[in-house]
Amino acid sequence: MIAHAAAVTLCLGLPTGAWAGTALPGLGGIDDRTAVDVTLPPWNAVIRVQTNLGARCTGTLVRARLVLTAAHCLFNARTGRLLPASSLHVLFGYAHGGYDAHRLVDRAVTGSGYDGRRAAGSVGADWALLTLAGDAPAGLRPLPLLGAPPPPGTAAALAGYSQDRTHVLMADRDCRITAAAVPPAPALLRHDCAGTRGTSGGPLLVREGDGWAVAGVSVAATGDGSIAVAASAFAGVVD
Repeated sequence: MIAHAAAVTLCLGLPTGAWAGTALPGLGGIDDRTAVDVTLPPWNAVIRVQTNLGARCTGTLVRARLVLTAAHCLFNARTGRLLPASSLHVLFGYAHGGYDAHRLVDRAVTGSGYDGRRAAGSVGADWALLTLAGDAPAGLRPLPLLGAPPPPGTAAALAGYSQDRTHVLMADRDCRITAAAVPPAPALLRHDCAGTRGTSGGPLLVREGDGWAVAGVSVAATGDGSIAVAASAFAGVVD
């Protein structure tokens, strides 16, 4: 069971170079991340989300024109408001400064009750769905969402464009879900996958048949593991 911990660090999308030289939350003593090929599934559905302010996070294609990310990636601390959809950019196949396709965003919807000014207190609503101005590149298959949280012990993977490897998609492919919140608590998953700032909005993946499905969206790191909002929290909105 997940309790709301006081020591929650949001894995914020930050301008490149921010926090240089500091210890990064969510990596722990052992870093199991490796670079993955953005041309191969499921990694080709993991994309880079950027803002006009220079911040960047990770996202996942979940429908032909729909990208999942974290709500706090859209929050402007200076104004205390969410950025407009027109400030957002989605880059497909991003690697080493280049990308295969760029899409603008027509609309952004966040979890009900999300408030960037008290982000830790509204972590259960820390998800956002971005409606693209055009379809994703042809042939790119969106990743399905799990309708129910997987049980603790389920093998998982976490991918994202981390702050320390900003131009390479990194993934921890050998980790597990360690706890799930019990209703009526917010639909949160705790996991031991390595990921840090910039990984926000990235998919927590689990095996489904011979492919992968999105179990949750990465939002925060704590002293005893990291947190994702379970896909069950927004699956109904997507459908």
